Amino acid sequence: MKLKITETATKKLQEKTAGKQGYIKLIYDIDGCGCAVNGVAALWLEKEYNDDENQMETGSIPIYIQKSREVFFDDQMTLDYKESAGCFQLKSPNEYLNPRMSFYDKTNL
Repeated sequence: MKLKITETATKKLQEKTAGKQGYIKLIYDIDGCGCAVNGVAALWLEKEYNDDENQMETGSIPIYIQKSREVFFDDQMTLDYKESAGCFQLKSPNEYLNPRMSFYDKTNL
């Protein structure tokens, strides 16, 4: 699984994680969605890495994904950041997987 991170997204991720210890994770969040197949892609910063996570090929910033959730994502994706919308965007060559993706810092919880 490959994730291309645009220059704009790289800068925003560096800004959001500056001075913090943790791992950036691409999450398939199912909280409040009803069932496991109705989820939303999100980025989380968490303190710990889990053995059930794989590091994605990004060419830059390491991002991890839970092995059991990989099925919900495409093999080739791009992570971008849109200043005008104030959010990240996750897309593949075929579709937007989340055009208004959130970043949650869970290191303080």
